[in-house]
Amino acid sequence: MSLPCSDQSIRPKKMQSASFPRGVEAVRCWCGDLCKVKEVTDFSDWLGMKFFMCANYESDPPESICAYLRPLSPPPLCMYYRWIDTEMPDWAVTEIRERGRRAWASLDLEERRAKAEAKEKAEQKKEWKDYCVEQRAFIDEMIRKNQEEKLLLGEVYRQREQAREVERERKRERARAAKAAQEAGDGTGKYPRWTQ
Repeated sequence: MSLPCSDQSIRPKKMQSASFPRGVEAVRCWCGDLCKVKEVTDFSDWLGMKFFMCANYESDPPESICAYLRPLSPPPLCMYYRWIDTEMPDWAVTEIRERGRRAWASLDLEERRAKAEAKEKAEQKKEWKDYCVEQRAFIDEMIRKNQEEKLLLGEVYRQREQAREVERERKRERARAAKAAQEAGDGTGKYPRWTQ
């Protein structure tokens, strides 16, 4: 067992009531009361270690009647606590190692997950860029085809317009020739023009 201590910097923060270890007798604190036995539950270098603590210790508040109302701690009579164990129990050492292993495994898993997410995002970004390039190429091809079709249709319409103009000119020429022939032959024929 260690010597009594009032140094608050090394006092455990989380603790729970514990039973007396075998072969250890109760001790009295500086104020003369019997000490309580507490066990460290904080994940620290003292996990699982037991110690004596004054029954009037300032950080051991009385039981609360309601979950919302916490009674004030009584003023400290003494700040006595004394370690019973000098080393952590085997289960605590195993627990710390297991927690450390789980923490590293969790960190490793988190890093792998982050890398996988980054890789997936990069692949999605690359797929999106490829898709955009394909769509742009498709749109450019459609624009080029539309322009070719427009030029082809323009050529077809121009040829039709030329054929129509040629046909109209031929009809005009025919009409002029018929009109000239009719005017030249005014009095000829069965019925003269002025009687018609």
